[in-house]
Amino acid sequence: MPTEPERKPLSGARNPLLYTSLLVLLSMIYAGWVLFSRRQEVREMEEKAKAEKLAQDQKIVESLGGNRFEILNFYASPPVIRRGETAQLCYGVSNAEAVHLEPQTNPVWPSFMRCVDVAPKKDTTYTLTAEDGQGNSKTAAVEVKVR
Repeated sequence: MPTEPERKPLSGARNPLLYTSLLVLLSMIYAGWVLFSRRQEVREMEEKAKAEKLAQDQKIVESLGGNRFEILNFYASPPVIRRGETAQLCYGVSNAEAVHLEPQTNPVWPSFMRCVDVAPKKDTTYTLTAEDGQGNSKTAAVEVKVR
């Protein structure tokens, strides 16, 4: 019987399994690096968006009076009316417990922005008084002229 020639084991330079394994390993490392770097970018964008939202929220709170007790605004729209017409008195208060509007029959309450209708028969000065829970009060006045 003829004997088969003896096979020599493949050397490292001629072993395809070595090259493909190395190629697969490098591909996995690259894919892992891409996923990690993208995850870091997303985290940074989320943190930046969160910081911007917080800054925007703080600006809004500050524009609404923050933690200060004050009358934010009080005005008549329109300030001059004809006899028999109505105007709106608009007010805004921050950190107030109670609000009083004189002379006025409509109920009022603390609000950042609220308007009530008035129908004066002659020039009238309206007074808004805001009170906090500690005995402090602030007032503002506006005049509605009737032509």
